[in-house]
Amino acid sequence: MTITRHRRNRPHQLFVTLFTLTLVGSYMVVAQDVRLPIGLFVAIASALTAGIFFAFSTFVMQALGQQTAAAGIAAMQSINITVINPWFMLVFFGPGVAGLVLTLTTFRQLDQPGALYWLAGTVFYIIGTIGVTIAGNIPLNDALAVVNPDSAAGATLWATYLTDWTFWNHVRTVAAAIAAVLFTLAL
Repeated sequence: MTITRHRRNRPHQLFVTLFTLTLVGSYMVVAQDVRLPIGLFVAIASALTAGIFFAFSTFVMQALGQQTAAAGIAAMQSINITVINPWFMLVFFGPGVAGLVLTLTTFRQLDQPGALYWLAGTVFYIIGTIGVTIAGNIPLNDALAVVNPDSAAGATLWATYLTDWTFWNHVRTVAAAIAAVLFTLAL
């Protein structure tokens, strides 16, 4: 009786097994299909972020430093408000989030081509770009946001702000550029 019952359930078990394998197989195909466009987005957005930061490091901050302290502070305060927009946030945070997702999907397959590049690129981007921005640039921006551009305190802050902010910007520029190269190599 148990044997007959077992045989009767067998087609059902086979169906469940095949259905499960089909779902897992479909997931793997879908995962592979979206990897390339997501990977391209991550590589391009990382390079765009590096380019934005490069512009600030090579000429924007120098131009602001040539202005009076009041004019430089007012301009940077305006930049710090204007930069908070959906397009910049997508380009800035997108590579970190998407890179992390791609890294987690390849983490169990580190022997696959490109997996270590994804991991290294994600680490560089999250720590060197997002982390440095949060720990280095944003506190400086917050201090600048509350200072009166026409005050003596503003002029004093501006002198150190230019140097400190630009230093941290150099760090995140290099990190974003390295991440972009690593993400590109992972493709």
